[in-house]
Amino acid sequence: QVRLVESGGGLVQAGNSLRLSCTASSVTYDMGWFRRAPGKEREFVAAISWAADDIHYLDSVKGRSTISRDNAKNTLYLQMNSLKPEDTAVYYCAASTRRWNILPVTSRMYDLWGQGTQVTVVS
Repeated sequence: QVRLVESGGGLVQAGNSLRLSCTASSVTYDMGWFRRAPGKEREFVAAISWAADDIHYLDSVKGRSTISRDNAKNTLYLQMNSLKPEDTAVYYCAASTRRWNILPVTSRMYDLWGQGTQVTVVS
C-alpha cells in the first residue's frame, strides 16, 4: 500500500515561513493538503493535479502559500509564507490513486493520508 510521510512542520513566529513536504512511496495522481485546527473540522488547504496544470487554494491562504510537486521524487510541497496564528493546525498530506475529472478539493476524494505534521504559529 502507498504510504505518505510528511515533514517540515514546527513552531514559528507570525510572519515567518515554513515548507511542508510529503513523500509518497509510489506514484499517485492528484495530491493536496488539508489541516485541522484545535476544536475545528478538517479543512481543505490546497490541491494540485498530477501534471501541476490545475491548482486550487483555500481563500485564506491564497497569495501566501504555494503548492508544488516533484513527480520524479513522488514529493509534494507546501510553501507557506507570512504565517498567521490562525494557520496553527495539524497539516495532512492527501493523495488520490484514481483519476478524477476535476481537481479534488474535498477529503472524500482522497484515499491516501499522511500522519500529519504540526504547524504552530505564535504572535
